[in-house]
Formats: sequence, structure tokens, C-alpha cells
Amino acid sequence: MHIFKTNDKVIVKYAGLLYSSPDWAWDSFINREALHKEVLKNLQVITANPSLAHDLQHVSVPIASQEIWASGVTYLRSKDARMEESKDAGGGDFYARVYSAERPEIFFKSSAARAVGPGGTVRIRKDSNWNVPEPELVLFICSTGNIEGYLIGNDMSSRDIEGENPLYLPQAKSYDGAAAVGPCLYVPGTPISPDTEIQIEIWRGDEKVFAEAILISRMKRTHQELANYLFMELSFPAGAYLMTGTGIVPPDSFTLNYGDVINITISNIGTLTNQVGK
Repeated sequence: MHIFKTNDKVIVKYAGLLYSSPDWAWDSFINREALHKEVLKNLQVITANPSLAHDLQHVSVPIASQEIWASGVTYLRSKDARMEESKDAGGGDFYARVYSAERPEIFFKSSAARAVGPGGTVRIRKDSNWNVPEPELVLFICSTGNIEGYLIGNDMSSRDIEGENPLYLPQAKSYDGAAAVGPCLYVPGTPISPDTEIQIEIWRGDEKVFAEAILISRMKRTHQELANYLFMELSFPAGAYLMTGTGIVPPDSFTLNYGDVINITISNIGTLTNQVGK
């Protein structure tokens, strides 16, 4: 099932039918253990409404009181890229260590107010000359620490700032419009398949300037391992979103331009489209 958020509704798409209720509020509706089973119970007592298809043309960012956190260096390709970009600053070895360490890299990415949704504008920093999108699977973890659903995420990144000094990571990763999530919350009855593919296309006008794909099975760490570390000493009353890292890194010669369109697709979830703006 897929759960969408609009300005005034929570909409569930299940078995090709659309459902909504004025009693549903985003935070309380999604922040439940066994979410798939609980939503099915909700659907049994209401009637499908095909006119909700109009509302789905105007979905908003699927977040209310949740924070967005992120994991880094969870794929080998990401480790290699981070080592290369930071070698002149003497930080390359840090990324090799975190890739093999028991403790993962986890950092705060965005508040709800700074995040954008489907069709929204992601930004590149004015003080950066090397910017890339990072297509990622995002976990929704309810307040008790259970993984209940999945989203598509774009972890915008200023590679030159992070490469200058690893301590600049918060500036390279966290700023207005640096996180996009959507287009919905995907809630399957079982954990997402390791054969799930993440794809990205970047368009500059009519030209596709970059495209790549990777399976989430290429991750070194498990989703639950990342969730456990995030919740180890933090509480999230409305649940939290956790980006799980990227295995797709454009070549060093590539940087985003204003006007670029980024399409990130994950099997069974959909496509998240954003344009780069100022």
C-alpha cells in the first residue's frame, strides 16, 4: 500500500483503490506498530473514493513532525568516493574506518520545514562548486524503533565542502532544500526486497547527463542495524525518517546546474522528481 499526504488529507492507495478519512492525521496515522495491518483495519470500515485521484495530482512532502536523519558510507562506492574527495585534507582514512567499523555514520539531515517533496525545488549551496544528488532508500521508523515503511530520498551533497574537511559535513549536507523525500510512504506487508533497485536520471534540458542504477542488496549494513543505532539514545515521538546512504556517485567531473531535473525511481515506490533551483 501507498500512503500520500496532501495539504488537507491522508490518502491510502491499496489494491488500485483510494481511501481517505477526515479522522486521519499524518503523525498519528503513520506512527503505529504493524502499520500495514493497522491500515488494513482502517480500510475495512470506510468506502473507497475514486474522486481522490484529483487530490493525488497535488501531493505534498510526506512529513509532518518527523525529522530526517541520514546514514553515510553504507555502500562501497560511497566509501571510495568519500576517500578520494577528502584525501588532500588527510581525511580519506576516516571513511575507510567508518565503512568497516561496527558503528555506522549517522547524522542529522533536515527538519520538516527545510525538506521538499515531489515536484519541489532542491538547492545547491552558493558557496559550493561541486554538488551532486544522492539517491537513497529512506526508512520510516515508528516511535518504538520498528521499520514500518519506505520512501525515496535525495540527500543533496556539496562534495567540495565535505572534501575540504570532514568536520564540514553538517554544512555540506544540511541547508534549506537539501533533502527531498516522497512521493509517498510505501508500506508493504513484509520488509522490502533486497533485489529492489534504485535508479537515477539527471536531465539538463533535453539531454540526459547522468543515469545509473543499483540494488539495495549492495548495502554493507542492514536496515535494522541503522535503525537501532539511530534510536539508541534518541527518542522520536512521531517516528523518524532515515536515509540509508547511496551507492550511486556521479563522476568527479560532474556537478549539478540550476535547472537540472532529478528523477529518482525505486521499484514499487514510484518516482521522486525535483528541479535544482536557487
